[in-house]
Amino acid sequence: MIQRWDGSDFAGAKLAALHAGRILTYRRDAKPGIPWPGLIDLPGGGREGDESPAACGLRELAEEFGIHLPESRICWARPFPAMDAPGRTGWFLALHLAAAEIAAIRFGNEGHSPRMLGIADFLAAPDAVAPLQDRLRLLLA
Repeated sequence: MIQRWDGSDFAGAKLAALHAGRILTYRRDAKPGIPWPGLIDLPGGGREGDESPAACGLRELAEEFGIHLPESRICWARPFPAMDAPGRTGWFLALHLAAAEIAAIRFGNEGHSPRMLGIADFLAAPDAVAPLQDRLRLLLA
């Protein structure tokens, strides 16, 4: 299901990058003052300028993991209440990665421990960002 962006304001986007029953994750830094310090997270972040949800999510994927993909690769998109901006909207997007894209990952400087984690393991992890687990369950339903 791809819900189309209507041009309205939104705070940011998160992305489920999937491959063979696994999802691309990393662990957030344990810095005081940041949301969800030390938890398992998915690619994504805040909107810059007037970018669309897809452009936001794909920019963050490129910045955080060195993976550059076109918007046509997004296979699922839906708005949700923003996780860290009360009263605003955030987007959750999904795409499928190829094995060569995973092999070419070049992790950036935010967070640590990038990995392709089993989807069931991510969903069961007590130390993952809970709203992202909920959104992934909706995607999989």
